[in-house]
Amino acid sequence: MPRDLASEPALVLHPVTPERWRDLEALFGPRGACAGCWCMWWRLGRKEFEAQKGENNRRALKQLVARGAVPGVLAYRDDQPAGWCCIGPRDDFPALDRSRVLARVDELPVWSIVCFFIVRRHRHQGLSTRLAQAAVDYARASGAEVVEAYPIDTSSPAYPDAYAYTGLVPTFTRIGFTEVARRSPSRPILRLATRPSAKGKGAKHG
Repeated sequence: MPRDLASEPALVLHPVTPERWRDLEALFGPRGACAGCWCMWWRLGRKEFEAQKGENNRRALKQLVARGAVPGVLAYRDDQPAGWCCIGPRDDFPALDRSRVLARVDELPVWSIVCFFIVRRHRHQGLSTRLAQAAVDYARASGAEVVEAYPIDTSSPAYPDAYAYTGLVPTFTRIGFTEVARRSPSRPILRLATRPSAKGKGAKHG
């Protein structure tokens, strides 16, 4: 069970802007979060990603931040980076469209939450849901009407963290996401309307 966050050090969440690059770099560490990914997997073609895994992915993400793009949100505890959630317009993540399971549901211009990375000692404390909510808040403030997520649906309490980088279903249902499509038993597509005018745009598609 997640620990009560009220008993934890205060949590602060911020969009990643250039002045926060060093904090994101410190969070990801020398392995670039996971095997040199630097959260570029969804942004690149598979061959390009493999060719620049590691330092070149780090540079690509740094350049993205330096030119003013906000690739996600950071969570801090005790002034130290503790977790990350990647969000942006779905068009920023072309790898989604190469997936049969995660292909577009319709032509709605949604925003997408595609990845989490949380420092090991801060896992299993509800931080992913707090990050997801912060990502939704940022998307809403940026004009998004609907946010999509692509979590893992599993009943196994021991599901490996490495396979849950897109989040687990309860992470999102706790804050109001609902299922709109499922092309794989374990990979639903969830949506949340962020504006009253978008209500009904998250209806389940056949």
